[in-house]
Amino acid sequence: MANISVRFYSNCLRRFTTFNMYLPNDIREEEPNESEYANRPIKTLFLLHGYTGDADNWVPWYLADKYNFAVVIPNGENAFWLDGISTGHAFCKFVGEELMDYVRRVFGLAKTKEDTYIMGMSMGGFGALHTALYYPDKFGTATALSPALIVHEVASLKEGEGNGIANYEYFRECFGDLTKVLESRNNPETLIKDIKAEGKDCPKIYMACGTDDFLIENNRDFHKFLESEGIEHVYAEEKGDHNMEFWDKYLRIFIPKMFE
Repeated sequence: MANISVRFYSNCLRRFTTFNMYLPNDIREEEPNESEYANRPIKTLFLLHGYTGDADNWVPWYLADKYNFAVVIPNGENAFWLDGISTGHAFCKFVGEELMDYVRRVFGLAKTKEDTYIMGMSMGGFGALHTALYYPDKFGTATALSPALIVHEVASLKEGEGNGIANYEYFRECFGDLTKVLESRNNPETLIKDIKAEGKDCPKIYMACGTDDFLIENNRDFHKFLESEGIEHVYAEEKGDHNMEFWDKYLRIFIPKMFE
């Protein structure tokens, strides 16, 4: 699998930024790819890292090679993959518009909704759900592993408070006016309702969370919300914590379903 790092100027972020790409296009003569997926057009997975992470900390290359999909991994800082309130923090627009258009134009990938996927874990899991629901015409599938679905908790914060991870000012920068966040388009629940109201097709959704994960109740609540709205989705939970051991297990479970 070939890998490259691209540095380019982002108008959304008002600075140069980088993203990594992994391409299943280098074939060894002594180890030909005999997978049934090898000869079909390459699909594309946008992969979003978690809080404190970056584009180098998580790459399912062993699955990308087998199932013949490219992996695009942007750097999202700690911005929750949302369009923050200050200049240069438009991370949702960066992924769903600017980076998507760049990858299409330069590499000829992610041309259709059906060939375009997004996945993340923790903060990146939230970002994967939110970005796909914000741009339902561009992403066919969203997979969220232990997504940080903390909008309701964030909405209850008052100035001077925090939650042990970050302070009020951080969440306000990411989510905007916290007194209005539940009704805003920074809330995935609002996006689901908008998709239904506009008569659009919702991206396929895969979710998993460990029962020992501190985010398990948030995930259960969102699962129940999707059920109440009649949104088809796959939800799984089993013993496990907020760690790579659990996420790697569900990578191996979900990716074959996503790319079969």
